[in-house]
Amino acid sequence: MAYGDTVVLRGISLTIKAGEKVALIGRSGAGKTTLLRRLYQLNPRDCAFIHQHQALVPQLSVFHNIYMGRLDHHSVWTNVLNLIRPSAKHRAEIEPIAAHLGLADKLFTRVGELSGGQQQRVGIGRALYRGGQVVMADEPVSSLDVVQREEIMQLIVEAGSTVISSLHSVSLSQRFFDRVIGLKDSQILFDLPADSVSNAQLAELYC
Repeated sequence: MAYGDTVVLRGISLTIKAGEKVALIGRSGAGKTTLLRRLYQLNPRDCAFIHQHQALVPQLSVFHNIYMGRLDHHSVWTNVLNLIRPSAKHRAEIEPIAAHLGLADKLFTRVGELSGGQQQRVGIGRALYRGGQVVMADEPVSSLDVVQREEIMQLIVEAGSTVISSLHSVSLSQRFFDRVIGLKDSQILFDLPADSVSNAQLAELYC
């Protein structure tokens, strides 16, 4: 796969089984995000995607930002009505998600008033509300502090039966995932169980 004269993925053949937790690691520009997006494009209706930059609407509430996960599932009229006055049905769907993410008391707070970690949780909530058997996340914790990273990663790996995430952090990939794929120069350098990745392989990946 290439964009213009730049090759971003080379000869990649990959099988991911249902129920796997897969981390994509490697230096910036190695092809992690491109591979993740390509996987998402194969079956977007069955996947929830957590973006690195959440593209939340800061003027809208937590409820409305989570509701946006299913905008394409509803009619324009239904979406407009929920913007004006959220229906009991959709509140009943979204309130448990917000509670699970520790946002129950922030449901109608504008997202722009939340902390970075709370906004990250809203993005996860939107993905959870969208549903799907597969959750994909693109560098979901890169802007968070150490404590928040741990909390958010735990929520992400619990969010779907199959989880695929690109990460900068090697330690998080080995702690929260059962399979690690190392990408270098647009190719797969290794594809191993998380506990089988050696220091030598990591050194080669990041050299």
